[in-house]
Amino acid sequence: MISIKDIVRAKTHFDNEVIRETPLQYCDFLSKKFWAKIYLKREDQQIVRSYKIRGAYNFISSLWEKEKEKWVVAASAWNHAQWVAYVCNKLQIKWTIFMPKTTPNQKVRKTKKFGGDFIDIQLVWDNFDEAYSASVKYCDEHGAVFVHPFDDEKVIAGQGTIALEVLEQIGNKEIDYFLVPIGWGGLISWISTFVKSLAENTKVIGFEPTGSPDFYQSYKKWEIVSIDKVDVFADGVAVKTPWKKTFQIVKKLVDDIKLVEEGLIWKYLLDTIDDAWIILEPAWALSIAWLEKVKNEIKWKTVVCILSWWNFDLTRLPEVKERALKYEGLKRYFIIKFPQRPGALRDFLNLLWENDDIVFFEYMKKHSKQSWPALVGIETHEKENFKQLIARFEKNNIDFEDITDTDMFEMLIM
Repeated sequence: MISIKDIVRAKTHFDNEVIRETPLQYCDFLSKKFWAKIYLKREDQQIVRSYKIRGAYNFISSLWEKEKEKWVVAASAWNHAQWVAYVCNKLQIKWTIFMPKTTPNQKVRKTKKFGGDFIDIQLVWDNFDEAYSASVKYCDEHGAVFVHPFDDEKVIAGQGTIALEVLEQIGNKEIDYFLVPIGWGGLISWISTFVKSLAENTKVIGFEPTGSPDFYQSYKKWEIVSIDKVDVFADGVAVKTPWKKTFQIVKKLVDDIKLVEEGLIWKYLLDTIDDAWIILEPAWALSIAWLEKVKNEIKWKTVVCILSWWNFDLTRLPEVKERALKYEGLKRYFIIKFPQRPGALRDFLNLLWENDDIVFFEYMKKHSKQSWPALVGIETHEKENFKQLIARFEKNNIDFEDITDTDMFEMLIM
């Protein structure tokens, strides 16, 4: 187990030009919405947009000179590569990174940019697990030093400095909830280690999406559980199996682990852009989304959420909006078979509510038949409107099929 002294010692290793003391921001938008005091720890304002540079720097800067001369090795599907590259470049340490061949080119280029002349990138196999195995084999063969992304005591201690900063920044205020997304379990391990050492009454709650519940299931069964299938929409926390060291800490110190459905995550990812001007990856909207489900429980409480990884592809915003509206019940897609006669479309439009909006309409009339199909997307302001609209369709013998909850919806928005 990591001690509080390890975390304090890690903070003394930091170079202020590499590791920033990020702000603890009071979020007016969320605080007013939930009648609570919501604070956001803005790790997205680190130079590489991620809290994980703390652990990488603590590990690498702690190496003996002879170890640094050997060679440093890491494995990554992207994020870990970025912060290790930056640290090794700053400390002028040669290193090799093993990345899957499937890693997007722009991510490989950015890793090269951060690493400069000190980086050697090896593209191997198709996924992280295989790249990880290749990196471990390389270390065994060449006597190199492996930088683990999370399952290492110095890495964990480095990340724990987030909690140290939060408690210093919040002053005399008592924190009721510390909310942390869970991927491999590293972040919540080091935060719970520090928080529980100084503030036993603070509840540390972890979060996973419903499509990646490996820690949730393991926590409930009190033993490590692997899941067969992982949804990767929140790729920052898409993990099949918890790691042993981090799970042992989570099992001992974390108060609870919650699941958050995908639609709610999309909704709050969009809300934080619109109302707080903060761009998050889906993984980092998890804890904010959970506030919606426990708004009565957190009323008048002080809550801290960790934000990190501004690594979101802005071209996905239209998809985010579609998924958020679907979750809220404000948008649906229908296949409507219109009778082949003048005025059929006008009759259909007369069935809509005044504030309903047709946001998608597409058909292709290839021949003369008694009816022809059209794909129609309708957006409304009140989800109850759709129940009454469908009742109107049925009463007026409209030939329709609601495809919103089918695979066809996925084809439309991707």
